[in-house]
Amino acid sequence: MLTDFVTGYQHVGIPTNDMAATEKFYTSLGFQKIYETENNGAVKFFQCGDILIETYEKNGQAAGLRGAIDHIALAVNDIEKCCAEAKEAGFHIAEGPNTLPFWENGVRYICIQGPNMEIVEFLQKF
Repeated sequence: MLTDFVTGYQHVGIPTNDMAATEKFYTSLGFQKIYETENNGAVKFFQCGDILIETYEKNGQAAGLRGAIDHIALAVNDIEKCCAEAKEAGFHIAEGPNTLPFWENGVRYICIQGPNMEIVEFLQKF
């Protein structure tokens, strides 16, 4: 099962059309900006305790509607085995496996699509 590789929650991904307003909102709630980078627009991570939120610019493409959280990411300990298991189980892989230069040593991830168009990301930090 895919959960054999899951070690915990990683983050929730929220697209934005207004990064300045998004940053102001989350920092005013008490979240701290802990990481920022670029990936086709600004990407910022905000943390409060064990809660990690990834916000990223969508260049006017964010839905701006209730229920528009893009994805939930789960931390895994072996992304290659997780990817193989997802394919074997017949899950629709919507993205990946891909590598990004995020955090200290980069990340590798896949995204599967659920029945409600939700995305579940499986992510390994290196």
